[in-house]
Amino acid sequence: MPKNKTKKYKMKTYKAAAKRFRVTGSGKIVRTKGGKSHLRRRKSKRTKALFSKMLVVEAAGDRRRIMRMAPYLKKYKANPPA
Repeated sequence: MPKNKTKKYKMKTYKAAAKRFRVTGSGKIVRTKGGKSHLRRRKSKRTKALFSKMLVVEAAGDRRRIMRMAPYLKKYKANPPA
């Protein structure tokens, strides 16, 4: 066993960011739309149908911030830990 082995620490994930974003197979970060939980009676059917679509996060700064908040998002995409 090596003498000078320093223990690495795990980075904490911002759970709110981990719940809001997903990583696709090609590595793009996608998000859902807000405003779908309540007050939907006055919205049109087309608008409500568009809520189910995922949007790609386009801005590079936003992508960088998301990956900083959820560092293991890419790593555990296919096989999340139990």
